[in-house]
Amino acid sequence: MTPYTPKNFSSLLGMQGLSDTLLSNHFTLYEGYVKNVNALLELLPTKTPGTPEHAELKRRFGWEWNGMRLHELYFENLSQTENTQGPSAALKEKMTESFGSLEAWSEDFFGIALMRGIGWVVLTQDEHTGQLFNTWINEHDGGFLAGGKPLLVLDVFEHAYMTDYGIKKADYVALYKTHINWDIVSQRFV
Repeated sequence: MTPYTPKNFSSLLGMQGLSDTLLSNHFTLYEGYVKNVNALLELLPTKTPGTPEHAELKRRFGWEWNGMRLHELYFENLSQTENTQGPSAALKEKMTESFGSLEAWSEDFFGIALMRGIGWVVLTQDEHTGQLFNTWINEHDGGFLAGGKPLLVLDVFEHAYMTDYGIKKADYVALYKTHINWDIVSQRFV
């Protein structure tokens, strides 16, 4: 099996509002997920299915895999510069259909981000119906909507903001709002 290679997100360095130290540390954390996915892919075939060792490695694989992919989606939907552009016309129409208005979507999405706790906020599209949902994922390996496609991902684990913002998560979320790469998010929309 071909090992996974970490993607390079260094183009985000120099972003106003997130220090290079925070971003570099965050990239290193992400690279750890990639490394662990590769290690598990090598180790799993050496364990007998049905054994406790195999079962625990399989459970761990979901955590590492989703940690890898969620970080990739998060970094990809960040813009190095402030972005005043909104979603594409088609995505905006679907957001309005699903939430009543773009403002109602924003209030719900960013309201979820400000909840107490760690995790992810994800704008998810049901690939069967096209319906959009804002979802909370507490841990990498739980909370996904089966059949859902992540469109916009916001990391609200402390490592994403504490170096620069301390416990002021609201300040980090306000910055994130202005650095969404809507081109990427709109391309993910089916």
